[in-house]
Amino acid sequence: MNIRSAVVACFCAGIIFAAAPSLAAPASGFGPEVKAGEARDGYAGRLDVAPEHGKAGDPFTVSGTNLPPNQEFQLIWRTVNGRWNVTESQYKGREFVPVAYQMAKVKTDATGKFNAKFVTPEDFGFGNDILLQQGNRLLNQTGYSIDMTVDVTPKSGPPGTPITVTVKGIGWRSLYNSWDLLYDNAFTGWMSAVTTHGSAKFTIPATGVAGDHILQIVHGALVFPYLNPEQNPAPGRPRFSTTFRVTSGAPVLPAAVQQQTLKTVRVLPPQGELVTTPHFSAVGEPIKVSGQGFQPGKSYKLNWTHVSGSRVSGKGYEESANEIAQATADAAGRLEFNIKTPDDLGGTHSLFVQDGAKRKSGTHLIKATAFPLDVTKGPVGTKFTIHLKGVGWTETANILHVVYDNNYTGYVCAFNSQGDVTFYMQATGAPGWHYIDLYPGIYKGSEREPNNYEIPQLTYKDDHPGEDLGAFHFAFEVTPSGTRQARLN
Repeated sequence: MNIRSAVVACFCAGIIFAAAPSLAAPASGFGPEVKAGEARDGYAGRLDVAPEHGKAGDPFTVSGTNLPPNQEFQLIWRTVNGRWNVTESQYKGREFVPVAYQMAKVKTDATGKFNAKFVTPEDFGFGNDILLQQGNRLLNQTGYSIDMTVDVTPKSGPPGTPITVTVKGIGWRSLYNSWDLLYDNAFTGWMSAVTTHGSAKFTIPATGVAGDHILQIVHGALVFPYLNPEQNPAPGRPRFSTTFRVTSGAPVLPAAVQQQTLKTVRVLPPQGELVTTPHFSAVGEPIKVSGQGFQPGKSYKLNWTHVSGSRVSGKGYEESANEIAQATADAAGRLEFNIKTPDDLGGTHSLFVQDGAKRKSGTHLIKATAFPLDVTKGPVGTKFTIHLKGVGWTETANILHVVYDNNYTGYVCAFNSQGDVTFYMQATGAPGWHYIDLYPGIYKGSEREPNNYEIPQLTYKDDHPGEDLGAFHFAFEVTPSGTRQARLN
């Protein structure tokens, strides 16, 4: 998200007038990052905010009274920056680091008062602190709560219509940082906002027969939605409900699966002395591995490193390497291997060439891909196969979660089968189009609350821990009994 211009303020008889932007800026849009002061020598004056809460973009006023007259102070917005704590293969949870931004410099009038007007930032929701300080001394503080909001667009459309859900003001503290989507009382998945400062955005397909369908967003810290928050120790958490109307008309079908693979990867492993071109690819796609400084005319072997094993067999897993290609260095000492991406687990793989006592290494990343359904229509009970390659092995990449008509069905794992995922489903539901979505998620980790393991992460695109991962989407047409499509070869 682009950082919009900071609050513009001027001083006039102790009152600051702020120009409100048309859209909410992030908290960093207030002003520069600063160090929050330390309380000492007691509190000074009084600090108030009105109203005490609002949604992103709403105006609010901070006022001070009984302060030293005709003096300048800093107003500080204190929030956090979120990050996922992951190693190369393990998930250890989420971390939030305190950060503070200068909202404005304010000057009291002759009676020790000031008023400053601001716009609610797009930030983590619920409780936030506003500090008044002078130098490194904290004089006073007050609280301001950002309201959580949900927007769903469009409001109607034929089956398969992409429904975009935008949520702002998700909290970062326990009991406020894990929210779930229900579609017609069925659990679809969870949404996160760790690295996006409380904002979540995702898309699901419209499913079900023509008519109204209910989308609900409720809190769920322990895997699934918690349905009686009114009787919880934190009863003030909101619940959201809205209606989407499925209409008649031509269905909106997913793009061909060949077009659904990742086109870009935000964080690629560093290249080494061996360079792969392209640096990431799908199983079977051609890649070139090149390096320099080898002995002209000498033959060399390319070694590919991979992980094999399982987390559940009791035998563990290990990393090993095998030779996959051979080439001869040219007269300039340049070595080049032209290979097809090995049929292996997704994620980063090391490559190396042993040159006497020296080893020259590089890296390559495999991305996941999917095959078209072998059967795309038939009556209830028709069996069809979903087949993928290059699915990962880390705790954040080794499973995909299967959602049928926005109803979470179960998960599949790729580790034991070296990245190959093949599973079988049966068509269900009324005649018409039905949608199958495969979302990434988190398999396991050391974090205990919230417990978001083994469930679909709807916000995988913007906020997945660890790797950049994609989702896959399919459609199946249920036909009246007696009709059946031949299985594709």
